[in-house]
Amino acid sequence: MGQLMHVYRDMYEEYEKRHNNLFPKMREALKDAGAHNYSIFLDKETGNLFAYLEVDNVEKYNAIAQSDDCKKWWAYMEPIMDTNEDKSPVTLDLHEVFHLD
Repeated sequence: MGQLMHVYRDMYEEYEKRHNNLFPKMREALKDAGAHNYSIFLDKETGNLFAYLEVDNVEKYNAIAQSDDCKKWWAYMEPIMDTNEDKSPVTLDLHEVFHLD
């Protein structure tokens, strides 16, 4: 999966710090949902974030959004990035057009 998000310009360091200290329950929820090989990249010129992750089952991964742990993480991240009314990050899912193993 590939996704685009946005972090506020003065929050780059805080965004990285928070992800380096990902809530243990959130880490566990991601792994339980089959997420792996997960990376987030920052364009420091724009604040745009590119997330890449592999999931075993997209529906199972998407179900994380209903969990209390995920909602707690979203509330924690909401002050430093673009979010929706439910505090989820504004995310643009990307369509894969090329893959090389």
